[in-house]
Amino acid sequence: MKRATTGRIAVFLSIRDKATRLPGKATLEVRGKPVIERLLTRLRASQEADLIALTTSVHPNDVHLMRRARQAGLKAFAGSEDDKLRRYLDAAREFDVDFAVIVDGDDLFCSLEHIDESIRRFREEPADYITQEGLPLGAASFGIRISSLEQVVATKSETDTEVWGEYFTSRSDFRIVTIEETDPLLRQPGVRMTLDYPEDLAFFRAVYDEYEGESEPTLREVMTILRDHPGILEINREAQFKYEENLRLRKPNRLRGTRA
Repeated sequence: MKRATTGRIAVFLSIRDKATRLPGKATLEVRGKPVIERLLTRLRASQEADLIALTTSVHPNDVHLMRRARQAGLKAFAGSEDDKLRRYLDAAREFDVDFAVIVDGDDLFCSLEHIDESIRRFREEPADYITQEGLPLGAASFGIRISSLEQVVATKSETDTEVWGEYFTSRSDFRIVTIEETDPLLRQPGVRMTLDYPEDLAFFRAVYDEYEGESEPTLREVMTILRDHPGILEINREAQFKYEENLRLRKPNRLRGTRA
């Protein structure tokens, strides 16, 4: 991994085992490997990050997640159960990080290409918040400058920050960089690739059934499979409606930034 010239840069895998819709989803198996293992393997392939770390909560049910990360040779941090922004800030302080890309623990096909692009963009033109637009749900990641995160945490009143993107995008004093995806194969925001419901698990398993590689599939490989096997998209199509309704009821006054 390359050493950042702007300071230490990390990828934080934000994951918990607290799930009511799909209990224990972090350790559910997809083609013989637990979800968490596939995610950690995927993120370790980053060419730009200085550090890959798992960030979870202090809840006893999450101890095994930290153990799995450390067994894989990665850093792990346990923080606030409900305040994700505080958790990310405390992890950044623990690991001496200046910029972090947050990856949701539900997103098995999060684009490594776009993670590395966000890091490169930060080095070129440091921003407070870097996001990606046009990708399928579950493919994007979110970059945050830690000095800006400190400002957000110091001024916010909420202690439940499950959905946190608007804390950054609503501030006029923050520099926001948006990476727009233009490739028609990848620019498909209507495609759902995140793990919330049993039908999402069936979707991921179906994609891996068609994947012939040994390493984790790139986003381009995943989208090629979906192009060639469009029936897979029908498996979890209705799950998006359930997710949107749940989000509306939980936090009607916040936009989705990332969930884990």
